[in-house]
Amino acid sequence: MSDPHPDNPSSRRITRRALLVDALAATGIGVAGALAVDRFRHRRRRAAVFIGKAPSYSMDLASIIEAGLGQLGIGSGEVRGKRILLKPNFVETVRGALHICTQPEVVFAAVEAFRKLGAAEVLIGEGSGHCPDAMRIIDEVRLAESLVEQKLRFVDLNNDDLIVRPNAGGRTSLRALALPATVDQVDWIVSMPKMKTHHWVGATLSMKNLFGMMPGIVYGWPKNVLHWAGIEGCVLDINQTVQPHLAIIDGIVGMEGDGPIMGTPKPTGVIVMGTNLPAVDATAARIMGIDPTKVAYLRNAHGRLGTIALDEIVQRGETIASVQTDYQLVDFIPAHRGLRPARGSRAIPAPGLSS
Repeated sequence: MSDPHPDNPSSRRITRRALLVDALAATGIGVAGALAVDRFRHRRRRAAVFIGKAPSYSMDLASIIEAGLGQLGIGSGEVRGKRILLKPNFVETVRGALHICTQPEVVFAAVEAFRKLGAAEVLIGEGSGHCPDAMRIIDEVRLAESLVEQKLRFVDLNNDDLIVRPNAGGRTSLRALALPATVDQVDWIVSMPKMKTHHWVGATLSMKNLFGMMPGIVYGWPKNVLHWAGIEGCVLDINQTVQPHLAIIDGIVGMEGDGPIMGTPKPTGVIVMGTNLPAVDATAARIMGIDPTKVAYLRNAHGRLGTIALDEIVQRGETIASVQTDYQLVDFIPAHRGLRPARGSRAIPAPGLSS
């Protein structure tokens, strides 16, 4: 398939052998970073986030997602003719477990919603951090048969062709980021995480989910190069460089405790959606009983990639208070300490945060 962005100066195809040389030679990061910040700056003002009530995976989830898109101002005029990449969280597979991976019912509901609005193609891509075997993933998360039936393409982002872009975030020592070539072949990237606690960063939601876009053939398993460079900084660098368009969080059954793999199921009964990923993640964190200002990457995303301030988020659908349920945090995990909101305030605003 031809590259729809052949003249894009911010990304170039590259052989795997030449990757490190190219990364060291990458320049123009200051300009790229300024352009990326400028694109996100408008998102700081009054970000809409939709919360849909979804107690069960057996519901008509496509209708909930369609309603959410409508509440966000996304209709056929915005979607028609677009090539859309859905990026779920398939970090590790345990057959039958509802709380580890984004469930296929949510993924296929999004496929149905985008197709109904006239998308030219919807494809699914993942680069699991713990499971290099893509065929095992699509089998154990119950994707395989439906991919064939629905004529959907699955892209193994761990082993895709590579492009290199300058690191637009500049939060870590990584001067450039290697990305799957598919990133340059789609119009929209939709992050579709599972709502979970996380033993390194407190909570893993739509922004952290983009770790799974980073190819394992470059960054290893479980994306160790990114861990060594600094997880919080890499979350910001990846999001500012990739620039995702939408988040759809599977919070029907989340994970609490020692996430993102070893935790326990937490029925929450929600789907959370929005185009401003920091605002979406801040809303999800508040649903979980977590103060987003105390999650480092969310605090640092505020004012740079979007907003986490409660008074800058326009709530659509359900209210936070009507669906809020405290997720269990683990005392011996440093990243979990101090994540609760101040006493007497479950959803505190975050005015005046610096980026």
